[in-house]
Amino acid sequence: MYKVEHMTLFLEMTILTWSLELHTDLQCLLRTDLQSSTCRTDVSHHCSGMPESFINTELRNKTDTLQLILLGLTEDPELKPLIFHLFLIMYLVTVLGNLLIVLAVSSDSHLHTPMYFFLSNLSFTDICLSTTTIPKMLVNIQKRNQSITYTGCLYQIFFVLVFGGFENFLLAVMSYDRYVAICHPLRYTAIMNPCFCGLLILLSLFFSVVDSLIHSLMVLHLSFCTDLKIPQFFCELAQVLKLTCSSTLINNILLYFLSCILGGVPLSGIIFSYTQLVSAVLRIPSAGGKYKAFSTCGSHLFVILLFYGTSMGVYISSIFTHSSTKTAVASVMYIVVPQMMNPFIYSLKNKDIKMSLRKLIGKMPSFPLLYHL
Repeated sequence: MYKVEHMTLFLEMTILTWSLELHTDLQCLLRTDLQSSTCRTDVSHHCSGMPESFINTELRNKTDTLQLILLGLTEDPELKPLIFHLFLIMYLVTVLGNLLIVLAVSSDSHLHTPMYFFLSNLSFTDICLSTTTIPKMLVNIQKRNQSITYTGCLYQIFFVLVFGGFENFLLAVMSYDRYVAICHPLRYTAIMNPCFCGLLILLSLFFSVVDSLIHSLMVLHLSFCTDLKIPQFFCELAQVLKLTCSSTLINNILLYFLSCILGGVPLSGIIFSYTQLVSAVLRIPSAGGKYKAFSTCGSHLFVILLFYGTSMGVYISSIFTHSSTKTAVASVMYIVVPQMMNPFIYSLKNKDIKMSLRKLIGKMPSFPLLYHL
């Protein structure tokens, strides 16, 4: 039996532990990074002869007060209230929808299968990814303050990369699960056993965290100039690298290399799985059998197209447009929209999820009538 709630709690504790280690690394590397920086601080030229403890304290204070500006989606004050309410609704829908999926899977023993186990982890990841970016933007709009601290920006980069990469691996794992279920149905239970499923989740999380740590720690060695405006509503790594006045050659090499490896391998796995899956389905003689086989993976295939389609769209638009507003709007399509749409895609097309949600909502005192819908 798959204890999804235990795995979710374990993931939360793992992410928290890694974030604390990142904070420790930031404090440890702060001395070396800032003493060699001439753009980020202006205190090193008059610190010679001062006690080292005094210098480090002053440099830490400088870093704590370093502010970056998130330009957001628009600078028009009349449009900001509309954007605030729109994104607040989108965030609440994302959190509520994905939370219902997690609760439905964890509360129904019939859904304690590998497919729904991975789905609950995907929903949990969508909640975390949205929470990393949207609340900060809402707070900035409400306070009419577009700034974010250097440390806060670094944490945002780290968690966006963690949960974005984790979702990428999860989609590949879910594709492999559907491939085994359709192409090797008799061996499905033996292959996709609880230990193997848990191992896939842990490996996906491990690679995502390592990738995020590498990029985040590399940013610590960069020096920033006076113009610290980010044409986004969150700290995107590529945009932050453009603000530095030091060489970003190594950072860009790592960015493209790791993106190709950690993005290309899961995508190749997805393509292979669905190539074999489609080939197997087409060999089924009856039309009803083909429809049943495709219906089990149709929702997941649509989620894959939404995730990778929006990501590729953002990348292509960044090449052909130099407008900061268009770049920020395009980023919404891959950092907000897929996470909001995933619960609807899986719940509307999946009878098991719909039935479990009705039972779950029917147990709530405020919604007894929905159980009989």
